Amino acid sequence: MNKITLDTLKKGIFKGLETTWTLGKIIFPITFIVSILKYTPVIDFLSKALQPIMGVFGLSGESAIILVLGNILNLYAGIGAMLTMDLALKEVYILSIMLSLSHNIIIETAITTRIGVSPWIVGSIRLGMAFLFAFFINLFWKGGQEKAQYLLNPPDTEVLTSWPEIVLNAGQTAAMGIIQIIVIVIPVMLFIQILKDVDILPLLARMMSPLTRLIGVSEKTGVTLLAGLLFGIAYGAGVIIQTAREENLSKKDIYLVSIFLVSCHAVIEDTLIFAPLGVNVIYLLLVRVALALILTVVTASFWRKVESRTTAIE
Repeated sequence: MNKITLDTLKKGIFKGLETTWTLGKIIFPITFIVSILKYTPVIDFLSKALQPIMGVFGLSGESAIILVLGNILNLYAGIGAMLTMDLALKEVYILSIMLSLSHNIIIETAITTRIGVSPWIVGSIRLGMAFLFAFFINLFWKGGQEKAQYLLNPPDTEVLTSWPEIVLNAGQTAAMGIIQIIVIVIPVMLFIQILKDVDILPLLARMMSPLTRLIGVSEKTGVTLLAGLLFGIAYGAGVIIQTAREENLSKKDIYLVSIFLVSCHAVIEDTLIFAPLGVNVIYLLLVRVALALILTVVTASFWRKVESRTTAIE
């Protein structure tokens, strides 16, 4: 086993900073703009536009604001809004599943474009799965009409009234987003560099090989999948960017890994965050994992058929 050298630490930190810069150029401006938008009529307009179709998914009109906040701002905003409303148990379950499949969609979709994945594909997959799953739950589940019992009281939210305060708050929120990236990405990239230099990375990749084989990607994507599952799309994308540069990942590998991760990522944080709603988080996790596997395996199968037909024609 090789030793950890000063050069290893330097390379890991440099790659972490490089990845942070790449992601920060996306996250900061989008977070800044969206943080300001919540003090404008835009979010209220989007909520009202969605209200007429909420009944199709078994949801009340006011629940549209939850979906808008969860997708345009972040998961915490959506859940915070849920805690302030008197919803039926069925509504809470439907909204929880929708938000777990589709949240923070502007930033996370923008990030996936940095690794060469079409934003239309990512957005369609996440929103399509969220609304389709909600439709079928509403169709087949006839119960759950009793009032939901939350485990926590609604959080206090500060309402800003002046534009200088709003802009300053938006800047602080965007800056905190970058700090969060730095706090996680640099240690992750440093850790991966250490694993590479001590020759443990191939072992971790092999440990993920049952999953990589199942979804039809190369073994080189194992660490990327692990990072995305544990830390989320932003940090998983950072590893994908770095891995794509160093390992020359194919377009197929990048797309299939991205499809899997946009369906199922940050499985610990994004699952436990729903606990205050009184939701059985195990069901949420199983739904996300099952949908990610099905969608990715089906896409991989279709991709292979297209490749074989193309080869036959040539």
